[in-house]
Amino acid sequence: MATGEQSFPPQTQEKQPGKEHLMEPSPQAAAGDYKPAHKLRGKVALVTGGDSGIGRAVCYYFALEGATVAFTYVKNQEDKDAADTLQMLRQATVEETRGPIAIAADLGYEDACKKAVDDVVAAFGRVDVLVNNAAEQHVAPELQQVDEARLERVFRTNFFSYFFMAKYCLDHMKAGSAIINTTSVNAYRGHPTLIDYTATKGAIVAFTRALHAQVVGRGIRVNAVAPGPVWTPLIPSSFPEEKVANFGKNVPMGRAGQPHEIAPSFVFLASDQDSSYIAGQVLHPNGGVVVNG
Repeated sequence: MATGEQSFPPQTQEKQPGKEHLMEPSPQAAAGDYKPAHKLRGKVALVTGGDSGIGRAVCYYFALEGATVAFTYVKNQEDKDAADTLQMLRQATVEETRGPIAIAADLGYEDACKKAVDDVVAAFGRVDVLVNNAAEQHVAPELQQVDEARLERVFRTNFFSYFFMAKYCLDHMKAGSAIINTTSVNAYRGHPTLIDYTATKGAIVAFTRALHAQVVGRGIRVNAVAPGPVWTPLIPSSFPEEKVANFGKNVPMGRAGQPHEIAPSFVFLASDQDSSYIAGQVLHPNGGVVVNG
């Protein structure tokens, strides 16, 4: 469905991280007409925040394309979503691919990032593709509502984790590897009630460009994806019911995207066949919003 009328049942969740299994309707991580072509066969991929939303869809599509997949989640809060994702990945795993693993971690802290990477390397020997995707957001109509503790927490989840995951993955990456960061359309057009979240997403764009310049000479490509409104657990755990019911209607296509519509951008950037000459760039699957930069 390119465009059309859409609404979601009014719903909220009390806290983040949101839970996909409580959402109605469930986000769509898979599209039945997707045709895998072994684009990632033999690669080891690590996806942060891979238990739900865009992260789950990326893990699933990577598995379909032949990658061995590891993902992180928040223990005691996302256990069911993580288990559901593992089941999906096991069903998608192709021959000669190692079984998927889920790693519980609070990636806002450097030691936790190092341990997550060490766990993947211990299991699979290396990291070929890092997808930095974990995120949180909180509504604040006024700047004065964002205190130091919240600002630090949002930056730890949304930016510090990207920085430190890249730092430790690079120790195990060879030429042909890829890092893909999840930013947002809000980094380009702003969002009046998600000001701290938007600031982290702008930082991710700058980080992507700077890291690209540092490692492209090693044959490692760094890119990003900037989704528009997508139906993920962030939405009911961030916004009040009336906002959820109308989520996504403000883009030219008139609807929110589904995770399976975003995941192919990550496959494209992870695939040497598709994007070997693309580095330091941002893809924009955002429902038709035209952005600059």
